[in-house]
Amino acid sequence: MENKTRGFITILTGLYSFQDCIHFLAAIRKFHQEPIIILVDRVPKILYPLLTAFKNVILKPAPSNENTVLASRLAKVSLCSLSEFNKTIFLDSDICLLTNINDVFDDLDEFDLLLTKDVQPAIAKATNLLRGNQQENLPKVLQILQSVGLPLQETSIQYNSGFIAFRKNEIVQKFFAEFQKYFQIIQNHQDQLLLRDQGAFASAIETVRPEIKVLPPTYNYLSKWKDCYQIEEDIKVLHCTYAYRPQYAKNITNSVYTKVFDKFAQVFIPNQITNPWRGK
Repeated sequence: MENKTRGFITILTGLYSFQDCIHFLAAIRKFHQEPIIILVDRVPKILYPLLTAFKNVILKPAPSNENTVLASRLAKVSLCSLSEFNKTIFLDSDICLLTNINDVFDDLDEFDLLLTKDVQPAIAKATNLLRGNQQENLPKVLQILQSVGLPLQETSIQYNSGFIAFRKNEIVQKFFAEFQKYFQIIQNHQDQLLLRDQGAFASAIETVRPEIKVLPPTYNYLSKWKDCYQIEEDIKVLHCTYAYRPQYAKNITNSVYTKVFDKFAQVFIPNQITNPWRGK
């Protein structure tokens, strides 16, 4: 399969993730030369050249919304239609590759989706999807999710949608159509549910039953939850904002360009951690 039939895609909605995205691009280019699509919203066009300074970067408009977190979620449920590739690896823009992941592209010959489980994989315990006190919500998570119309079961799995590899076929297109439908349900029940996509994602898995391969956490290692892991293999995909990235990962993306950009970012780019939309 030619390189142009496979590529990466990420989402950049607003300036809060801009520094992350620059280092994301630098990390990808350290190990891969495939095209990278960035779904962009609410980023001044004057800053676009900072992104396209990396080779083979394609900027496409993301679904627009004043709430940059919602815009990001709307882009995520539209990944299949917005990707130009037969094989696509979606990564959140706060991810840093530590090695090449050609094996993921290769596995898409056999599987519809490659995913990683969340650090709390049981949907029935996923209090992170609900508004309110987590301890009080714990006994009724599944009941609330089912009551709004999500077809989830006691055995349903919460995947971390910061890493999604997919191939383009009829089943995957159906999966993303269901993903979009169930995310609309989450939007319609903001009095009970937080604006997160994992419940909709798990619902689409339950409905469509695509052929999936679950990868180990080394492919989506959330450094914030490092105490939850017991792994011996090398981490391949590190998931954390640049501000909290360990030095060995920052070394991956270190260059004259990123050094100059980081000086610029200190003055002109807001920190993702302070993004006010994350609390809404």
